[in-house]
Amino acid sequence: MSIMLLDNFPKIELVGAPTPIEYLPRLSDYAERDIYIKRDDLTPLGLGGNKLRKLEFLAAEALQEGADVLLTAGAIQSNHVRQTAAVAAKLGLKCMAILENPLQDASDNYQQNGNRLLLDLLGVNIVPAHLDTSLAEQLIAQADLLQAQGFRPYIVPVGGSNVLGCLGYIGCAQEIAHQVADIPDLASVVVASGSGGTHAGLSVGLEHYLPNVSLVGVTVSRSVVQQKPLVEALRQDVAKTLGVSLKQPVELWDDFYKPGYGYTNDTGNDALNLLAQLEGIFLDPVYTAKAMAGLLTGITTQRFAQDGALLFVHTGGAPALFAYS
Repeated sequence: MSIMLLDNFPKIELVGAPTPIEYLPRLSDYAERDIYIKRDDLTPLGLGGNKLRKLEFLAAEALQEGADVLLTAGAIQSNHVRQTAAVAAKLGLKCMAILENPLQDASDNYQQNGNRLLLDLLGVNIVPAHLDTSLAEQLIAQADLLQAQGFRPYIVPVGGSNVLGCLGYIGCAQEIAHQVADIPDLASVVVASGSGGTHAGLSVGLEHYLPNVSLVGVTVSRSVVQQKPLVEALRQDVAKTLGVSLKQPVELWDDFYKPGYGYTNDTGNDALNLLAQLEGIFLDPVYTAKAMAGLLTGITTQRFAQDGALLFVHTGGAPALFAYS
């Protein structure tokens, strides 16, 4: 597979230069293993994050279809919705978001701060989600309403996680392969696995560009039994679209997501505090903190299949810290 295959799909340049990979010397000393971090929290729009890579392809298709509204959905503190809204603003499109409250948290901090505050600054039209209908169904119904009003909506799926969105992380995999050329003992890449698109895209891309490096997805919202079919279906669809075959299995760890999506836990909070105090880097409380907890626990329990350096993909989300006390 060549990255040239991605040229068959429309794309808007939003990320620009490759995000850096940094060595974490103090965390490495603490864990007694070399740890690097891929700074996708530093993508340049809307306070950064992994969704921008997906939106390069999704927003390009939206423009190609003549859309004037990006319509998406997520939790009140969704990093995906924030980044979608920022892209809409940059492209001169309207943005509408259906927001759910997975915690049923009525506090002002959760309801008005963090990512939710940024949505107001970005001028997003907010629609509260219904509890008895899936977000996917609500997106379709809302798109029908917008069309009836004369708008041309484009549905950005939850998390940007469809085949088109996954392509952003095929490109990221190639980017990583170039950047780690001087890390000959790289053993594993670790990433948070939520809506599945980042994990699936990396899975397809890394199997081609770094076939001897394993990929571990740390679930943030579901058990392995629930998450694996989601990731597997996405990556198989991506592979079929690109005309490539897959041999490596999906690896998922689900020891760190409870009590559920949107909730914090002690292990994740400990990892968040540790990285901040040792390296001055902020994780987010419900995605990357849990994934970092997985990486660190994987070291202490000797869970990684190979010895060698580890690479953590930081998918962003720090604005949500301000909504969690």
